[in-house]
Amino acid sequence: MQLGGGEKACKNPSNPPATGHQVRDRATPSHSSPPFPSTKSSSSEEHEDEQQQPVASLPEDALVEILSRVPYRSLRRFKCVSKPWLALCSDPKIRKRCPQTLSGFFHFSRDGLKFHNLPGGGPPIVDPSMPFLRESYIHVQLVQCCSSLLLCQCLKSTPEGGYTYDLVVCNPATKKWAVIPPISLPGREERSLVHVDRINVFLGFDTAAPSRFVLFVPQRSVRAEAAEVAIYSSQTGRWTSVQNEWGDQTIPVGNRECAFVNGTMHMTTLYSWVATVDDEGKVCRKFKLPYVSSSDTFGVPGSTGHSQGRFYAWQINNYSDCELYVWVLEDYDSGKWTLKHTVNVLELFGRHHRLNTESYTMFAIHPERNLIFLTDRKEMTVSYDMDNQKVHVICTSGEFLGGLPYTPCFAD
Repeated sequence: MQLGGGEKACKNPSNPPATGHQVRDRATPSHSSPPFPSTKSSSSEEHEDEQQQPVASLPEDALVEILSRVPYRSLRRFKCVSKPWLALCSDPKIRKRCPQTLSGFFHFSRDGLKFHNLPGGGPPIVDPSMPFLRESYIHVQLVQCCSSLLLCQCLKSTPEGGYTYDLVVCNPATKKWAVIPPISLPGREERSLVHVDRINVFLGFDTAAPSRFVLFVPQRSVRAEAAEVAIYSSQTGRWTSVQNEWGDQTIPVGNRECAFVNGTMHMTTLYSWVATVDDEGKVCRKFKLPYVSSSDTFGVPGSTGHSQGRFYAWQINNYSDCELYVWVLEDYDSGKWTLKHTVNVLELFGRHHRLNTESYTMFAIHPERNLIFLTDRKEMTVSYDMDNQKVHVICTSGEFLGGLPYTPCFAD
């Protein structure tokens, strides 16, 4: 089922690209003619009729192959050319194959869960109320977003008049969802996920393998440290477990501070460590984060994330000069980091000094570009390109002060 297409998509066919920079999308057609006009000579009426039929000038297989390589946002604009183009660009075969990029952020407000489109115009690419889940549940709460999938805690009523929760993984682009079964391991008593702290359930998903997602649930020891990890694969529908080799002081700080990179889950823990485990439970590692603010007792970093297949960490020193440090992990075995970029955050927000009440946060990095997103937590959110050092203001109203990055995926 398509999202945001048809008449809604035609209301604003000239949305700027998702990067925040005013760069013309080369794949976007001109407003005067379809991207593939007929090359045959004809009368004006015949020519107009041929322009309404995109298949008339190119074989259908070739046209499908071309459109499958067009970014989805451009594909949505193509729907506005004519009714035949609307039908063609709504073809699931094309939509499933077209490349996706960061579209926006899920974020929380006083009115509940919202979605902020990066372009700043047109209808959101997804409906944050998730009506496809509300047909079965009376309350849906977003727990985590991993690329294209959402982990939600969903409340439903029971025949006895009570209530119970399901932990659900869903794809808001395709409106498909799955209930996660209880943790069931050989020789152990089945354990319901209702009794597991939801922030300690880590979702892993890679658009390169869209038919599969993975869940990681660290099993706490008596000292509250993670001594074992239960792993669920949607491909097998089974839980397995692995005894990790992380050692002492491995207490994850929650699934907001995690990143799934190249089939490996990276979990930030207290005391400035990162614990990793691959989706098959074969390789477990633990290494130090590159920088720790001396004012933080537990050494929790600013945040972590991934971009272009690499793991990143960053921190802003909000207690002195508001300097932002961004590192990229170079080697897992040695735990070697490289300082990729540093910049004064006050300059990015056009301010000369920090007031005592001000605090800045970098909340995301673009998965495909050296583009980062920051907020002052009060009214302004900006993006900053680390390559050309340009700043783009995203919001000044205080309605969007950071969120969970989302990239749509239409593949099954």
